[in-house]
Amino acid sequence: MTLLQLSWRYLWSRPLATALNLLLLTLGLATMAFVLIAQDRIDHAFERDLAGIDVVVGAKGSPLQLILAGVFHLDVPPGNVPLAEVQALASHPQVAQVIPLSLGDSVAGFRIVGSSHAYPAHYGATLAQGALWRAPMQAVLGAQVAQATGLQLGQAFTGSHGLGGGGHQHADTPYTVVGVLAPCACVLDRLVLTDTASVWAVHEGLAPGEFESLTPEDREAIEAEREVTLALVRYNTPMAAIGFPRFVNATTKMQAAAPAMEITRLLSLVGVGTRALQGLGAVLLLVAALSVFIALWSAVRERRADIALLRMLGSPPWKVGALLLCEALWLALLASALGLLAAQGLTALLGWLWMADQGRALGGWHWPPALAGVPLAALGVALTAAAVPAISAYRVDVTSLLQTR
Repeated sequence: MTLLQLSWRYLWSRPLATALNLLLLTLGLATMAFVLIAQDRIDHAFERDLAGIDVVVGAKGSPLQLILAGVFHLDVPPGNVPLAEVQALASHPQVAQVIPLSLGDSVAGFRIVGSSHAYPAHYGATLAQGALWRAPMQAVLGAQVAQATGLQLGQAFTGSHGLGGGGHQHADTPYTVVGVLAPCACVLDRLVLTDTASVWAVHEGLAPGEFESLTPEDREAIEAEREVTLALVRYNTPMAAIGFPRFVNATTKMQAAAPAMEITRLLSLVGVGTRALQGLGAVLLLVAALSVFIALWSAVRERRADIALLRMLGSPPWKVGALLLCEALWLALLASALGLLAAQGLTALLGWLWMADQGRALGGWHWPPALAGVPLAALGVALTAAAVPAISAYRVDVTSLLQTR
């Protein structure tokens, strides 16, 4: 019987103690692994949705609220801003692109966003079915929206005011599905995209084609009062980050919010919970190390006869000590596998529940490079706990053992 086989038999000769040690190690490692996976997924989601967006311009209020509403579509916007003021930003020498967004309505809890074709192009979105909108009141569904609502090409639907399901229904102005986006693992997956003119038509109370039939004076008066919710702005030079937000905040009635700054502030708040979970994992690992140490120290005392027999059969002292280290190694390997599987399962479960409730996916079965530290942590904890018992077994005097027997 090899050293690994013998250590495996010894390990499970005390099933209750082994199961307890394995449980403690697994819980500690699973907590650490879950925090690492969640951190990586959240950071990746923020980077993915913020890519290419240097600043968000909208109504004055909370900058973080503006970012959450305009970039991640997780909040209600602080208000609307005049279309003319947003269009004027496009002529600023430090601005490369302005993408206006009009928000306010939803279908089945998914936000309807009025914009231009530049918005899906910004995220590199591709179509799975149909085409992009070519006229007002045509809509393109994100992948999650199509899956959750079951809407197909050519079907009509109506939006309701707000993000909840109890808002006022715009039954007189239905949308028609003309396209479905392929999954992009970005914010577009959970949005309904349409032309900005569609949002105006819904809220101005004009029937399709009625705006064109108005007199030039009436059309001009309506256009002068038109608003959008916010605008996503991309700079043409990194130096614009210094002067452009100050220009918007000081010379207009709008505010400019820098996503990087606001998300850093948000993550610093989230980091408190992250550190608490990390601390819990560290405490569990410390308790597990103490439990393993006590179990292996007791094993040395219980196996005095076995150790004497092994030495009499020619086993060198290092092999007797290595027997205990191998038991700790088995514990580390088992706890690592179970801990990683538990963390992945919990992440997948939370992602599924979150997607079912909110239309947003956390995702599971993801292996960030930082997870490589989990097995190393398990190995370090187990071998540290086994070091003193292993040395004790190594120094056992066979003569004294036989005399005791």
